[in-house]
Amino acid sequence: MSKKKRFLVVRQDRIGDVVLSTPVVRELKKKFPDAFIAVLVSKYTSDIYEHNPYVDKILYTDDYDDGSFSAFVKKVKELRSYKFTHSFSLLPQSRINYLLFCAGIPYRMSEGVRLYQFLTFTKFVSRHKYIPLRHEADYCLDLVRRIGVEPESMDTEIFLSESELATVKKRKLALLGDKKYLVAVHTSSKKSAPNWTAATYKVLIDKLMATPGVQVVITDVDIPEELKRISGVIYQSNKDSLRDSMLTFAACDLLVSASTGPMHIAAALKVPTVSLFCPLPACSPVRWGPLGNRSRILLPAHTDCEKVCKTSPYECTFSGESEISVERVYREVIEELKLA
Repeated sequence: MSKKKRFLVVRQDRIGDVVLSTPVVRELKKKFPDAFIAVLVSKYTSDIYEHNPYVDKILYTDDYDDGSFSAFVKKVKELRSYKFTHSFSLLPQSRINYLLFCAGIPYRMSEGVRLYQFLTFTKFVSRHKYIPLRHEADYCLDLVRRIGVEPESMDTEIFLSESELATVKKRKLALLGDKKYLVAVHTSSKKSAPNWTAATYKVLIDKLMATPGVQVVITDVDIPEELKRISGVIYQSNKDSLRDSMLTFAACDLLVSASTGPMHIAAALKVPTVSLFCPLPACSPVRWGPLGNRSRILLPAHTDCEKVCKTSPYECTFSGESEISVERVYREVIEELKLA
């Protein structure tokens, strides 16, 4: 009789990246239904995996993030206690690599080719300079393809409990008031993706608020000054709980944003999205587009961004030659809501 497999999936970075790791645990569980599956993530992003039926245990990277040797040893002992047979590091990092090595996990798979992986006999997959360009979720799934997993889907998923679903219904009614459609607008990206300025978002928000039946909710944690105190707009964010913010996104009929973590949260909750994207490989929807929902992706009218963009694409505001106009986004929102 073969030994029961015990998998550890590691994704220690940002919200969107962690959402894009959710297909990995699902596809592992489908291939190995009797396996024990744990994820190693930050405490903040762990909300993404709460109530996930494919995950048996959520572990935290924060327990050893102070950089001390004693914290490292404590984390090694914790991981050893689970007797993992396999680990999959979706984001290569030397400290994580040595942690998994010292935890005695026999089969360790990571992305990329780095010296510390050779030193610890870690298996790896290469992205071959992103040629051809594929989705980030697909690259993540490469690690489990090595053990015979043939993914059926790359769709992302976030699961809500029965009580949370009841909260979502109540929240939607409270936020809507006498309106019919609840449109979330998330205006910030913290330079993780090209994005409109706050002033441009305000023009869109004013147009949406003037549309009969539409209620706008701004979901940013830190509201830009230009967007504060807009008449009729609802401000709904929770600085302490990512999970509570998810319930707001779940209550909405649509989310407008750049390529951000909230876009991926909405997609995983099956909320339609209208998203601003750049065609350059580092920011392309081919790699970072929403998965699992109805989505409308808007790109600049031209396709020569490498010549037009004079600085980092993350500094782009979709103006000038790279314009994505307010009117164009507004039309997409109206069509998605079937108000046209």
